[in-house]
Amino acid sequence: MNMGSLLSAKVAVITGSSRGLGLSMAQRFAREGAAVVISSRRQQASQQAAENLSRQGYSAAACACDVADLQQVEALADYAVRTFGRLDIWVNNAALSSAYGPTLDIDPREFERVTRANIFGTYYGSMAALRRFTAQGSGKLINLVGRGDDRPAPFQNAYASSKIWVVWFTRALIQETRHLGVEVHLLNPGLMFTDLVGEVQAIEGFEDKLRPFETVLRMWGRPPELAAERALWLASSATDGRTGQYVKVLTPGIILGGLLREGFRRLFRRPQPRVDIHIATVPKFTGDQPH
Repeated sequence: MNMGSLLSAKVAVITGSSRGLGLSMAQRFAREGAAVVISSRRQQASQQAAENLSRQGYSAAACACDVADLQQVEALADYAVRTFGRLDIWVNNAALSSAYGPTLDIDPREFERVTRANIFGTYYGSMAALRRFTAQGSGKLINLVGRGDDRPAPFQNAYASSKIWVVWFTRALIQETRHLGVEVHLLNPGLMFTDLVGEVQAIEGFEDKLRPFETVLRMWGRPPELAAERALWLASSATDGRTGQYVKVLTPGIILGGLLREGFRRLFRRPQPRVDIHIATVPKFTGDQPH
């Protein structure tokens, strides 16, 4: 086993890390010497991911956490310190999305579930991490954003509006903590081939509006390992004293390259690569469901 040293002796907590991008970040951090705490709402899934890393010779532990619950987030931070002796990196990766469709047709309980996880989860995680970071005079907080971080996203209002909130919330933290010895960063991983984009929901009647997404994903989708590499850079000493980095994985070069590939494919009538997207239908909220 070849272990890097970019994060040697560092301890990292990554929320939502039993699969997808979160797991890719945990694996990448571990390969660079970090002890990682795998966390998701399900202890069994988190434990399995941590055990897989441990079997490969890396330092990993698991702690279930619903990021929408303040007590559970604080317990996660305490667990990391109790298990590995310190806390150096915190990545607020856990996020939820609602069904694709008009805001009026989304069950308010579902809208609230998404915003609580994405907004309060980021808030709770940031506070838990920064309290410990500022006390020791060091640490790196990385908050994840996505679609909606720069413009409205109709029919994805719950997720997208939560992400612009994360942007401004994090930018305020950057200003507030600039002279406290910590670094606070933003990462937009772009489109990735993960469960979050492969298994989607649509309000009844809006399934066909999601079909073009297959083309979009084919052009610009990237494996989560690419975003994990960017997260590693943010978490490493490369950003020491450089708080406020805002990394977007979907660069203009990637966008142009995807457009050119798709254009050539259609021009020469080449077969399109297979992109598996499973769309589940969700009934419209009519306003008379029990609350």
